[in-house]
Amino acid sequence: MNLRLKGVPNPKQRVFFGAVARHIAYGGARGGGKSWAMRRKFVLLAFRYAGLQLLLLRRTLPELQENHVRPLMAELTPVVKFHSTQRVFLFPNGSRIKLGYCDREADVFQYQGQEYDVIGLEEATHFSESQMQFLTTCNRSTRTDFSPRMYYTCNPGGVGHAWVKRLFIDREYRSLERGEDYVFIPAKVSDNPVLMAANPQYIRTLSNLPEHLKKAHLDGDWDALAGQYFSEFSRELHCCHPFEIPSWWRRFRAMDWGYMDPCCVLWFALSPSGQIIVYREMYERQMLSSKAAKQVLEWSKGEKIAYTAASPDAWQQRGLKGLEGECIADVFAHEGVPLTPADNARIQGWQRVRECLAPDENGKCRLVIFDNCTNLIRTLPQLTFDSIRVEDVSATCEDHAAEALRYGLMSRPRISLPPVTPKTVVYDPFAPAKKPVQGYTSL
Repeated sequence: MNLRLKGVPNPKQRVFFGAVARHIAYGGARGGGKSWAMRRKFVLLAFRYAGLQLLLLRRTLPELQENHVRPLMAELTPVVKFHSTQRVFLFPNGSRIKLGYCDREADVFQYQGQEYDVIGLEEATHFSESQMQFLTTCNRSTRTDFSPRMYYTCNPGGVGHAWVKRLFIDREYRSLERGEDYVFIPAKVSDNPVLMAANPQYIRTLSNLPEHLKKAHLDGDWDALAGQYFSEFSRELHCCHPFEIPSWWRRFRAMDWGYMDPCCVLWFALSPSGQIIVYREMYERQMLSSKAAKQVLEWSKGEKIAYTAASPDAWQQRGLKGLEGECIADVFAHEGVPLTPADNARIQGWQRVRECLAPDENGKCRLVIFDNCTNLIRTLPQLTFDSIRVEDVSATCEDHAAEALRYGLMSRPRISLPPVTPKTVVYDPFAPAKKPVQGYTSL
């Protein structure tokens, strides 16, 4: 084989190469040599194990092209064949490195049913937790000489900051997650002698950043740049176990429609004090609008629902021009779930959510979420600021449940008063007669 791979791994990269856990993350600060380490690990694995199937992902196609396609072509050609239309490097021993991207939340479904021995998420904090979780279902193998594993490179910040920090930094595990399956190798620019020699002023560049960015990008401090849009959110303050809601409390629903992206419907109840309870959640992908409406109706059986606020796209006409069919709102109305157009003012809506999350002087919050609303609770703290429209939520976030929440809170529901029990009047013939009201005469 006439191939000489350039570069010598630094000590931290060697640790990364030697790790064999189920999930292995590398990075933390900028300039630690993450992309090179990921590419080199994939190439070494492909040469070491014949017929190995590897998938390497970035969030966007331009990032994938610049960070991996071009460098790998320069290194591997002509020994390894590259199929440009499929973005696949085919090795002489039958191993394959497929390169892909997941620009939209639903792009991960293009890998449904596929099987990869190795999956790598380059800049893992750019991926949502649901994307990561779905991709783990593709990371499987029937081989006896190699156990499936996933590799991650990452910096603090981004839509995936919360789940990366939880698993690899805070090491807080849920359900069947096991600590021994997760390894994190921290690396800073000072650990990368190649970059230090070629571009010594890069440390000065990072040192001149604002303090919170400096801590994150130079020091790899995961607490300095959480990037949360709703830093007010707290499971302790805003989540509770379900309780029986009085039947006379005003109830309403809000929906963010989606087919490939999730369709999220939230059920709300308003207490006499003005506290808003999110007590039920429907979160379904690839569900026909007629079936979704039937399920909403079924789940609301026995409840008096005042209205259902829905995202504006529910009124978009579907089909070819001149052959438009029913819109989503028409289908829901036909099934017995009439929809009301939601107030879609984004900045004002997010501010409304923020106000409801903020505790009052007694530490109580206006918004409470039942802990069975798992997707709202999971995704709300993962929302991050948009890099251009800084008052808005980033479009890269999994925001479907949060959108439904925003629509519900912007619907400005009215508080219901307790039902009045009519008094029973008993006639007493011996009771003294009432005096006539002044200005009127008795008959």
